[in-house]
Amino acid sequence: MNKSKKPYVDPGWPKLPDGEEAVTELSSSRSGGLSPFGEDTEFPLPASKLPYLHPHTVINT
Repeated sequence: MNKSKKPYVDPGWPKLPDGEEAVTELSSSRSGGLSPFGEDTEFPLPASKLPYLHPHTVINT
């Protein structure tokens, strides 16, 4: 067995103070992935709340 390998540590896992744990599917109130937008966001959003501005190109004539 190769003991020179370091154990895998997930770099995306958040660092929290002692005694706190990150919320996972196992500790959530529902199964499946949690929304990155938070629990209070309802979809679909009205168009007036979207931060999208459609690009408009003016062609030189």
